[in-house]
Amino acid sequence: MNPDRAGTIRAAIAAHFSPAPDGPIVVAVSGGSDSVSLLHGLADWGGAALLAVTVDHRLRPEAAAEAQQVAAICARLNIPHKTLIWDSWDGAGNLSATARAARYRLMADWALEQGAQDIALGHTQDDLAETLLMRLARRAGIDGLAAMAARRDIGGVTLHRPLLNLSRATLRDMLTARGQAWAEDPSNADGRYRRVQARRALAALAPVGVTAEALSDVAGYLAEARATLGHYAASEAQRLVRFEQGDLLIDAVGFGLLRPDIARRILQVALRWVNGADYGARGPDLQRLYDAIATGQGGTLSGCHVTQNGGDLRVAREYAALADVVAHPEAIWDGRWQLTNLSGANHPVDATIGALGPKGRITCPDWRSGGLPRHSIEASPALWQRGELLSAPVAGYSNGWSARLCRRPDDFYAMLLSH
Repeated sequence: MNPDRAGTIRAAIAAHFSPAPDGPIVVAVSGGSDSVSLLHGLADWGGAALLAVTVDHRLRPEAAAEAQQVAAICARLNIPHKTLIWDSWDGAGNLSATARAARYRLMADWALEQGAQDIALGHTQDDLAETLLMRLARRAGIDGLAAMAARRDIGGVTLHRPLLNLSRATLRDMLTARGQAWAEDPSNADGRYRRVQARRALAALAPVGVTAEALSDVAGYLAEARATLGHYAASEAQRLVRFEQGDLLIDAVGFGLLRPDIARRILQVALRWVNGADYGARGPDLQRLYDAIATGQGGTLSGCHVTQNGGDLRVAREYAALADVVAHPEAIWDGRWQLTNLSGANHPVDATIGALGPKGRITCPDWRSGGLPRHSIEASPALWQRGELLSAPVAGYSNGWSARLCRRPDDFYAMLLSH
């Protein structure tokens, strides 16, 4: 085996995980060269207990066999392995994006069940370069073009990408030297896919110096610019933003005086703070909302209702996005509200939490007492039993229950800094 390759990979992993996490690291292993290299590198490093997970999306007939191959590799390395199944594709929306989101959600839930808060992913320098090219084609701004983060918090866990500074060729050299095979996804050679097209374009650009390494450096510089913008956006937000029972209020005059790039950044994160989404709204959609705000109007976007009144720009949850969202009384509803029975008594067996809505609001005579507008009240949490309203604490009808917002102002500022 070439000791330089293995040593380079091990050193990159050791540097990334310094200090090492207290709990185990979950390694996402598809069976491809990048993730299998990551698995070997983490095993070589030995700085933390490892668990491996493979997600079978049931989209390719080869996937089950590939998962079994990963299980065999893990067995040889004495690493526990689990295959998770995703079979919820309904044919709607973008398949790649839906499958990716489902994969991360499944892995995060499983990791937390195992007592792990860290998931390692095998993205490489080549992935950075290919992603940059694809986003250039979509006319992305700095956020889209900046390098994918080496660490990212999502769903209660931290995603780690310790191999971003290494090429795919380096990883494959290590595997070849070890005699370790890997699976080749047929879609990686299918020219209909944008990533394959980007990979081929990158190869064609190499003679003029536009290499994966060069584009990776560019993405890194853009990431620094993104962090600088986040710093200034957070500073301005400290001055302009207030919070009111789950709504976010921005001083409209001050917002209008901001540079557009800073203002859009604050608006984007405001939407995410309210709706709890892992990713922001698409650039063109955000620009349309920003333009509407500039003319004194508002609008709806990403499950949020944006209005202007009394000198404030209010970002609130949109009732239409919550009409079918329900949860058990002991659970967190809409990812941000928790209801508690102040008497300590058990809740009715068939009770559920849902949005108050217009029907519930008209049964709460004191709904104006908290000062929230009607659309915010209708998107607030309520306890229901077979269509009967039992409690709506935000709307002034507590009936022995309280409502606690699980999202903090500090989360908003942290999102701006990491946006």
